Amino acid sequence: MQLLNVALGGTLHQHLDGHTGGHAVFGGHPVDPVPGTAYAAAVPETTTVPAYHHQAVDRLGTGLIASAHAPDGTVEALELPGRESLVLGVQWHPEMGEDPRVMTALVDAARDRSRAPGAAGAAAECVAG
Repeated sequence: MQLLNVALGGTLHQHLDGHTGGHAVFGGHPVDPVPGTAYAAAVPETTTVPAYHHQAVDRLGTGLIASAHAPDGTVEALELPGRESLVLGVQWHPEMGEDPRVMTALVDAARDRSRAPGAAGAAAECVAG
């Protein structure tokens, strides 16, 4: 998520206290979805996510919108709306949690995109370009 934000011209808070667990231990905190976003379509209610980070989005990159926040206002998910493909980034580690909905949404979007007309050409263009 941080790389996506910076690549599109956004900035980061360089250090956040209290957003990590102990040494190599994931903490957990609630994340609130923004209604009407792709993230909220996948996870419509507040959930607790496994987090281990000390940086966060400061200013959003061009075209990005925040799609979930921590209680302190930290952007926890962002997306690039209006694209043919789902572009979604999360601040936490979905692979470490028990809720599969974010990963399921990404896999479903990739599957749908791969079946779309011209998908093979688009993939080849990404690899070549």
